Amino acid sequence: MTNTDLTALTGDYTIDASHSTIGFTVRHAMVTNVKGKFDEFSGSLHLDGGDPSASTASIDVKMDSIDTGSEDRDGHLKSADFFKIEEFPTMTFRSTKAEALGDEDYRITGDLTILGTTKPLTIDLEFNGAAKDPFGNERVGFEGKAEIKRSEWGLTWNAALETGGVLISDKIKLSFDISAIKSA
Repeated sequence: MTNTDLTALTGDYTIDASHSTIGFTVRHAMVTNVKGKFDEFSGSLHLDGGDPSASTASIDVKMDSIDTGSEDRDGHLKSADFFKIEEFPTMTFRSTKAEALGDEDYRITGDLTILGTTKPLTIDLEFNGAAKDPFGNERVGFEGKAEIKRSEWGLTWNAALETGGVLISDKIKLSFDISAIKSA
């Protein structure tokens, strides 16, 4: 898609959570990866096809919606050892900078808040395209990834392994598959 085509995409969008995924991967017991996702979130995008640096994103994630495929593990993650969802029910991202990297690649930087701690997060995104769905909605899609160290947000619970190392890695890989609908 050329920049001329992108100008037609300029506007405000609402993230379609039923067709989007916010996920994560973490190393467990030093030998395997555990994947999870958040089932409930909302957000908005403002896209500026003529000037991608003027684009913005805002996302709110309900921490109670964490899903790793294990009720016991999800319960532990919701507890005071990790996300303290009674005190901090929401994780947020507010963009502060957007940039076009060339072709379909973009980078968005913003403030990620977890447990009341706000730190910068940079997400590399690929524009997956735009289409009008069968219901007349104009949609755009982005796929992205980022890495964080959970300890920087106060997520420090862990357990030592008898063979050395720790139960849960500090590094978390984040993944985003976002579909958004243009506002009328």
